[in-house]
Amino acid sequence: MRIGYFLSTEEYAPAELLEQARAAERAGFEALWISDHYHPWTDAQGQSPFVWSVIGALSQVCRLPVTTAVTCPTVRVHPAIVAQAAATSAVMHSGRFVLGVGSGEALNEHILGDVWPQTDVRLEMLEEAVAVIRELWRGGFVNHHGRHYTVEHARIYTLPDTPPPIYVSGFGPKAVDLAARIGDGFVNTSPDADLVRRFREGGGDKPCQAGFKAAYAQTEEEGMRIAYERWPNAGVPGELSQVLPSPRHFEQAAKLVRPEMMKDAFVCGRDVDAHLAKIDEYAKAGFDEVYVANTGPNWPGLLDLYRREVFPRLR
Repeated sequence: MRIGYFLSTEEYAPAELLEQARAAERAGFEALWISDHYHPWTDAQGQSPFVWSVIGALSQVCRLPVTTAVTCPTVRVHPAIVAQAAATSAVMHSGRFVLGVGSGEALNEHILGDVWPQTDVRLEMLEEAVAVIRELWRGGFVNHHGRHYTVEHARIYTLPDTPPPIYVSGFGPKAVDLAARIGDGFVNTSPDADLVRRFREGGGDKPCQAGFKAAYAQTEEEGMRIAYERWPNAGVPGELSQVLPSPRHFEQAAKLVRPEMMKDAFVCGRDVDAHLAKIDEYAKAGFDEVYVANTGPNWPGLLDLYRREVFPRLR
């Protein structure tokens, strides 16, 4: 299993994200995930740089493969623009780039005043968007007049030698079936073997990526406190994460979340066995790659823990 590091753009400024990427490569992580948001989930997280600028900068500071986890190419940004951004990213990273896509959240996609569609419509838009992106990556001028998107006389001139893979996230049966049908790989955050099995039954033996969150601290209780202060939204249930429109709404919903619930959502503290057990959950579920994110200020401690204790025991 490949172990990567998850760069949380919601929580860290661009310079710190680049510093984390350098340090993650030195520590022995093999790849990077990076989130793509317009807003953080809560004001306590406090950041949200434009991901494509950061991805370009990453190409200059490390050689690790990069996957967006995930970009929504349907509402806030037209798929023709995502196609150009991802093609440039693939060129800058010498082919070590994967475009991870998903159907998005209202938190990021409502900002231009567009209607936030129901799930079935969002998935339909995602399927068309991926088709537009791939058509543009073939080169030549593209004219597309679809149900959701129009492209006229568009051509991407800066293209990689090989188009980047497109991995599709999915958390429910319909989304997983779409991922299997149109994706070159699968993205999720839960160690759910049934979802992996469903994806592979529909799409074949394609790569499956997942990620989990940690809150490094000297004790589990301290890690729990940090996680609750920064990411209480991790305990918000159901479809609320897809439909709540702003950080303040997530903060309101998070008042229903208890601090001890963070222990279910995060690996809190510095227990090596807890990290190994979490990684093992994803391995047993069938994932090929797992990415760990740190929340809070102690990310150097997490990277050092993996370098000194986690990686030697894994490898």
